[in-house]
Amino acid sequence: MKPLLPCTQNSTSLLFLSAFTLKPQVVLHFLRPFSSISTRRPKWNSTTNVIITNPTLLIMESCTTMLQLKQIQARMTVNGLITHTFPVSRVVAFCALADIGDVNYAHELFSQIEKPNTYIWNTMIRGYGKAKIPTVGFWFFRRMVRERVEMDRRSFVFALKVCEQFCAISEGESVHCRICKMGFSSDLIVQNGLVHFYAERGCLDFARKMFDGTLVKDVVTWTSIIDGYVVHNFSDEALELFNLMLLSDVEPNEVTMIAVLSACSLKGELSMGKSIHEYIQKKKISWSPNLQNAMLDMYVKCGSLVTAREIFDNMKNKDVFSWTSMVNGYAKFGELELARKFFYDMPVRNVISWNAMVAGYSQNNQPKEALKLFLDMVEAGLAATENTLVCVLSACGQLGSLDLGQWIHHYYIHQKRIQFSLILENAFVDMYAKCGSLHAAATIFNEMVERDLVSWNSMITGYASHGHATKALVLFEQMTQLGFRPDEITFVGVLSACSHGGLVSEGQDYFKSMKRNFGIEPKVEHYACMIDLYGRIGQLEEAYELIAKMPMESVAAWGALLNACRMHGNVELAKVSAYKLLELDPEDSGIYSLLANILAHEGRWGDVRMVRSMMRERGVKKSPGRSLIEIKGEFHDFLVADESHPQSEEIYRVSNQIFLLCKLEDCMPNDDKLINFHMDCDELQVSEEF
Repeated sequence: MKPLLPCTQNSTSLLFLSAFTLKPQVVLHFLRPFSSISTRRPKWNSTTNVIITNPTLLIMESCTTMLQLKQIQARMTVNGLITHTFPVSRVVAFCALADIGDVNYAHELFSQIEKPNTYIWNTMIRGYGKAKIPTVGFWFFRRMVRERVEMDRRSFVFALKVCEQFCAISEGESVHCRICKMGFSSDLIVQNGLVHFYAERGCLDFARKMFDGTLVKDVVTWTSIIDGYVVHNFSDEALELFNLMLLSDVEPNEVTMIAVLSACSLKGELSMGKSIHEYIQKKKISWSPNLQNAMLDMYVKCGSLVTAREIFDNMKNKDVFSWTSMVNGYAKFGELELARKFFYDMPVRNVISWNAMVAGYSQNNQPKEALKLFLDMVEAGLAATENTLVCVLSACGQLGSLDLGQWIHHYYIHQKRIQFSLILENAFVDMYAKCGSLHAAATIFNEMVERDLVSWNSMITGYASHGHATKALVLFEQMTQLGFRPDEITFVGVLSACSHGGLVSEGQDYFKSMKRNFGIEPKVEHYACMIDLYGRIGQLEEAYELIAKMPMESVAAWGALLNACRMHGNVELAKVSAYKLLELDPEDSGIYSLLANILAHEGRWGDVRMVRSMMRERGVKKSPGRSLIEIKGEFHDFLVADESHPQSEEIYRVSNQIFLLCKLEDCMPNDDKLINFHMDCDELQVSEEF
């Protein structure tokens, strides 16, 4: 055998060599200072059935750094131990498989071994798979084939694990062909490797075929196929297979139960999850931290936060996943104060924890808090992920925060800190459209290599909400011609476009086509769009008839009709609409306010006083008007008669100047606006002079 990376004669190497001339006990003592926990075994997962008695090899089994390993290698070189196959295989295994190893150093060692055995070849394939460098790992497997190296079952298993990391499945299929050619098709370990490979890559039909063709199945066989279905969101199939497993003579293990609990999480199947919980307790399956986290996650995602909290409180070893699950659960179900408490109590936070909190604020209509937390996250030095940006861009769209959205686009996408994916492209299209920058939204949309229904819906809705009815409808026709099937959200955008454009006949046709052509039953939002369409052009009777035919009660529909009555001065229908709305939502002060405005505009002061009396009797107070403005990335809130802002005097002075200029230009606000002003200031103390 050639010399293995001989040490140069410098002071450091002499120190290494002098250390290894000592007795093993002294050497072990010498190595201890290099490790913070000297008694902890390294995680290099390379167990051996050989009983090790050599003192140097025994020391290597406790090695915790590459520096220590090189010291040991120097000792083995000096005493000639390195020339033997087993000792050198342990050195290669440490370098290739230890968490603190160096697979490239293992490769250098491998290249100097004259006749590496099957174990060493397998170690190299496995090491590059662990290092997420599949091309080199697969290259080693191909060399084994080309050089006719004897293979064993593990050669194929490790090669398949490497192939799971490729984009295509062709490499794995070539390994499968070699398995058949070499006669390993009936080996259970190899069969399990094939089931896992095809399941992991989403080829579930192939995985199931391999599973069904396996005559003798063990817990790995069952768990691999169940987990494959779960990973690819086929929870029904996973639970069905688990039930079949319970009827077999194979007992599930901890990994099986984690996969099954994940299936329950996907389905939101709380009853099944509880049954799994009882089964685990009955069978006394190892209650590991991973299994506890899976159980906690299941209860959180199924909405059972009380039980999730009990599990969390009883956990002896809580990790960042445990804490994040609770933050995510409380945030998802709107309990943001509890979510915030858990978030700030976390011993350690990672980017997923921050994402859970940002998403919670964004999804619960608190976009300002979501953006503030995101900026804190950036300041803390955490690298945002795709999920972070999707939530933040949604918050930007809600607030109309175009400046921050543009900064995110430049900083993360243009500077290539994050790859521009379909999900992110959709988020940017939606954000730009909601912020009124339709040109930017259309630019991204037109440059998209791939589009899904969300892409089309975002652009159609963006055009519709900003009054570009024709563009929205043209886009809809293009979408359907390309084979995309519209959904409920698509038709909200289409009908909204017709409403904004006053396109009555087109709107009627689209509304009818929903069920006739696409099998979509109109929902509240679609009826509200149609009523708004009729109302905008003054067809109030048609709007009222459509409401009467609706299969459900809708505040939005009646509200659209009431607003149309205000626009066209139909007092009687306005009263009908308002009283219906008050039956559905008697606490909404806006209904009283709008009805009072309509009545006052027609000089019905007695009715105005009656509305005011109704509000007093029911204890309803007019919600103060509120506005929000963004200046240089900072948001400012204003309420009616608000003097809390440090520049309130200057703000009111400028607003009064604008009011006087309007008066001079004969642009005084109409009566409705004046009435609103008095209602805000005097809580509906409308005087008869109006």
